[in-house]
Amino acid sequence: MTDERLQVAVLGGGSFGTAIASIAADNGARVRQWMRDPALIEQINREHRNARYLPNFAINPSVVASDDMRNVLEGAEVVFIAIPSSAFAAVVRQARAWLKPSQILVSTTKGIHEEGFKLMSQILEEETGFPHIGVLSGPNLASEVAEKQLTATVIASDDPYTRARVQSVLGCDYFRVYASNDRYGVELGGALKNIYAIAAGMAAALGMGENTRSMLMTRALAEMSRFAVALGANPLTFIGLAGVGDLIVTCSSKLSRNYRVGFALGENKTLEEAIESLGQVAEGVNTVSLVREKARREDIYMPLAEGLYQVLFNGVPARQMAQMLMQQEQSSDVEFVLPRQDVFEARRMEPGAEEN
Repeated sequence: MTDERLQVAVLGGGSFGTAIASIAADNGARVRQWMRDPALIEQINREHRNARYLPNFAINPSVVASDDMRNVLEGAEVVFIAIPSSAFAAVVRQARAWLKPSQILVSTTKGIHEEGFKLMSQILEEETGFPHIGVLSGPNLASEVAEKQLTATVIASDDPYTRARVQSVLGCDYFRVYASNDRYGVELGGALKNIYAIAAGMAAALGMGENTRSMLMTRALAEMSRFAVALGANPLTFIGLAGVGDLIVTCSSKLSRNYRVGFALGENKTLEEAIESLGQVAEGVNTVSLVREKARREDIYMPLAEGLYQVLFNGVPARQMAQMLMQQEQSSDVEFVLPRQDVFEARRMEPGAEEN
């Protein structure tokens, strides 16, 4: 008898890729997971455990790990790519020979590729030209997903079939999958929030209070949506799970890698020391530089990203940068309701404004 179960491939042996692989297997799929590390492959196949990234999580026994890309991809209907942004394009190129246009390709990576400021789904489009491409993003801390805590995510795609199929593959009683057709906005939300999680970690380490954290997250949301809308995203995406939802969890949780990097920086550790102590990729560090450069080229107002760049790469003390941000000209609250320019024009009408 042949095994007629749905076949799912996961590229990547990190925490979220492992959690997604196990969810799909829990839902009855036949899952193969590709990774490079022979020791990790052996451990997953023998012990059903990923000690490096999710040491306390029992992986569904039907997940089979392998370093044979062809074997992992052949016959898979859905392929989840959970590779850090720095290696994403190289792995997709390696996989291309065994990918087929009928397959659904879903990126779970929350980052931006340096060359050409490309999002991961854009790399998938360029490298494959396939029609079924999607993005999975939301407030999804991998350790909590692995523990089967109630979690929601977003599958974003222009393709209705991709959205529906991924909802079917991953949706279960602890992992709820919502749909969006704003792939660009959802993907940008997932990448941009990493910046502000670093800032939130720094603020916590500096002993700043709840008012400060609330202000930081709210202004971060305004900055994220301003940037994304300038690049063509839908502003309403940012009131959803992939926007404010992901921002809240990453700026509040000590499980967030980017928050932990920021906290270490707030404790006066160097950037190198903060990254080394984490032991995993914190996508936000690279994203800060890319977003700051893009914002400058496109003339997009990004004071928090600029300030964080100065702290990370130019040695400006975090507390000093916070004070400088507070002294900047006050603007509108929600720019899609009251444009910033209207506030500036009104201020010019104040008595004595011309003298100032």
